[in-house]
Amino acid sequence: MSAAASSSTRKYSNVPPRTANFTETWAFLSLGVDQIMTNPNAGLAFPEFSNLYTALYYYCTLPKSMGTGVKPDANWGGPHLAGSDLYYKLAESFTIHLLPIKQAATLLPDEPLLRYYAAEWTRYTTGANYLNRLFTNLNRYWVQRERYKGRNDIYPVYILAIAHWKSQFFEQDDSKLTGATLHLIERQRNGDEIDQDLIKIVVHSFVALGLDSTDPNKECLAVYKEHFETPFIQATGLYYKKESQVFLAENTVSDYLKKAQEWLRKEEDRVERYLHTNTRKELIAKCEDVLIRQYAHLIQDTSQKLLDEDFQRACDLLARIPGGLEPLTKRFEAEVTHAGLSAVSKIVREGDAINSVDQNVYVDAVIEVHHHHSEMVIRRYKRHAGFRASFDKACREFVNRNAATGSSPTKSAELLAKYADTLLRKRSKMGEEEDLEGALNRVMILFKYLEDKDVFQIFYTTKLSKRLIHGVSASDEAETRMISKLEEACGVEYTNNLRRMLTDMRLSKDLTNSFKQSMEQDHRDMAIDFSILVLGTNFWPLNAPNHGFSIPVELISTYERFQKYYQSKHSGRRLTWLWNYSKNELQTNYLNQKYILMTSAYQMSVLVQYNRHDTLTMDGFKSKKIRVNFNQPIKAEVKAESSDVLKAVDTDRKYVIQAAIVRIMKSCKTLKNQALVQEVISHISQRFAAKVPDIKKAIEILLEKEYIECVDGEEDTFTYVA
Repeated sequence: MSAAASSSTRKYSNVPPRTANFTETWAFLSLGVDQIMTNPNAGLAFPEFSNLYTALYYYCTLPKSMGTGVKPDANWGGPHLAGSDLYYKLAESFTIHLLPIKQAATLLPDEPLLRYYAAEWTRYTTGANYLNRLFTNLNRYWVQRERYKGRNDIYPVYILAIAHWKSQFFEQDDSKLTGATLHLIERQRNGDEIDQDLIKIVVHSFVALGLDSTDPNKECLAVYKEHFETPFIQATGLYYKKESQVFLAENTVSDYLKKAQEWLRKEEDRVERYLHTNTRKELIAKCEDVLIRQYAHLIQDTSQKLLDEDFQRACDLLARIPGGLEPLTKRFEAEVTHAGLSAVSKIVREGDAINSVDQNVYVDAVIEVHHHHSEMVIRRYKRHAGFRASFDKACREFVNRNAATGSSPTKSAELLAKYADTLLRKRSKMGEEEDLEGALNRVMILFKYLEDKDVFQIFYTTKLSKRLIHGVSASDEAETRMISKLEEACGVEYTNNLRRMLTDMRLSKDLTNSFKQSMEQDHRDMAIDFSILVLGTNFWPLNAPNHGFSIPVELISTYERFQKYYQSKHSGRRLTWLWNYSKNELQTNYLNQKYILMTSAYQMSVLVQYNRHDTLTMDGFKSKKIRVNFNQPIKAEVKAESSDVLKAVDTDRKYVIQAAIVRIMKSCKTLKNQALVQEVISHISQRFAAKVPDIKKAIEILLEKEYIECVDGEEDTFTYVA
C-alpha cells in the first residue's frame, strides 16, 4: 500500500459514534464530499466508502436532533429533524464548489467555453451521482419524509446538485453558452468538422436542468426549449433562408431540389446525433417552410419540364408541405380526365345513337387510357399517394360520365356487363386461359370505378342467367373465377345469387340424370331426349309467362312423368314452368335434306302441328345450314331487357336505402336528418351513389310505416322505434 493510500484510509478510519452531533458528523463527511466532487473518477476504496456511509446512517436515523449549533437557512423552512442540517450543509458545499467553476467560465470564448463546460458538467454530475448513492439514507429517511409533507423544494441529493448548477452557474450567463453552441452548429453546417459529442453533452445538460418540482424524476424540457431549442430554430430559419437564396441565384431548380433534400437529411441526422428527439418536429417544419414553401410556386411551375428523377424529387419535397402537391395532382387529374373523355368521343361518331356503341370497342378504349396513365403513376410519379388518388378520381369521372353514357349514368355499368358476357361465352376470342384471366382483370379494373355497381350486378346476373340457360357459358371454371373476383371486390352478399345460380345448374344436371335412370329402371321409354333446369325463384332474374300454354302431345308424357318424379322427391315444393325460356330442337323428315330446327317452346308448338295437319305446308324451305336457329332475340327484346333492368334497379334501390336507414337508426337510436342522410350515403356508397331526394323519400316512407319517428319539438331529429 502506498503512503498516500494509507493516509487516505487512516483519514476515513475514525467513524463518529452513533451519538455524534452534526458538527462531528459533518467534519468527517465533508472530507469525502470534497474528494468525490473534486476528483470523482479517483473514487473511494470500499472501506472508505463504507465508513462514510455508516456515519451518514448513524446521523440520519437519530430519533431527534442532538443539537448542532447550525441554524438552517430560513428559505428552506420546515421542522428541524435529523438530517435537515446535513441537507443544508450539503447544499452549501455545492455552492462553494461551483464558485471557481463559474469564475473560470466567464473568461472563455465559444468552443473553449463549451469544452470547459462539458468537462466540468461531466465531472460534477459524476460526483453528484456518487454522492446520491452515498447519501441514500438521507434521501430515504429525511428527503422522502419532507416531500411527503408537501415540501416540493426539497430534492434528492443528485437533483439538489443539478438545481445548484442551474441557479449558481448556468443562469448566471446562459446566453453566452447558447451562443457558443449555435455557433459551433453553424460551423458544422458550413462544412467544418466539429466535436459532435461536445454539443451532445451540452445539449443533454440543458435537458437535465429542467426540473419538475412535483416529480423530480419526470423529464422537463422547459430549460431546453427556452435556452436552446427556441433560439436554435430561429437561427436555423435565418441560416437556410440566406443559403437557399444564394444557391438558387447560382444554380438551376434541378440542382436546388437535390440540395434541399441534402439539407433536410442533414437536419434529420442532427436530431439523431445530438439533439432531443422532441426538437425534430419543429426543426423539420422550419426547414420545410424555408426551403420548400417559400419556393413552392417556382418548383410547381418548373416541375413538368423536369426529368423523371428530378420530378420525383420535386414531388417528395412538395409533399412535405400542406397543399404542396395539389396543383400538380389537379393538373394530372385534368389530363387523365381529358384523355378518357377524348378516347370515348372518338368511338361515338357524331349522330350515332348511344345504344349503338360496341361494348368491346368501348372497354378497350377506356382500358387503353387507364393503362397508359397508370404506367405514368408507376414510372414518373413512383406510385405517390396524391397522384394515385387523382388518377382514380379522374378514371371514376370519365368511366361514369362520357360521350357513350350520355345522360344515363348507368350506361357504363351496362356496357361493362355486356363486355364480360362476351368474354364468358363459348366461341369467345379469348381462347387461351391467360388471355381470359387478363381480360377478366381488365373488367375488374373498370368495375372498381363504377358508381352504380348495383346496375352492373343486375345486368351481369341477367346475362349469366342467359348463358347458363342457353348453354353458351365458356366453362364453369371461368364463371366461378369471375364471381370470385366480384366477391373479393364487393363481398359475399354481392355475389350470393350468382353462386346459387351455378349451384342450381349443377343440381339440375344431377336431377336430369337421376330422372332418366329412374325411367330406365321402370322400363319406361322416353319419347324425346329431355333435360330439365330447376331454378330457385329468389336467385334467378326470370319471369313466368303471363299467358297460358297448351303443351303439345309430344311432350305430355315426359312432362307428367317428371312432375310426378319431382313431387316424390320434394313434396313441399311447387314447380312453375317457364315455357318462355325453353329451347327445343326439331328434326325435319319431309324433305330429302334433313334439318335440325332450333326453336323456342312456342315455335316448337306451332311446328309440331304439321305432324297432324297436312293443310299446313313448309314446301320450298331451303337453308345452307343443317342446324337452323329460329330462336333469335329481336332488337325490341334487347331494348326491353335494358329497360326492365333499370326498372329493377330503381325498385331495388328503394329497398336498399330503406334497409340502410333502419340498420343505421337501430344502431344509433337517435340522429338528426343531415347526419342520417350522410350516414346512408356512406353506408351504401359501395353499391351505388344514393341521391338525397331518394333518401328523403325513404325517410318519409319509414315514418309512415312507424319504423322511425320524429323527436318531439325537433322536426329534423329522428329516433328508432323498437
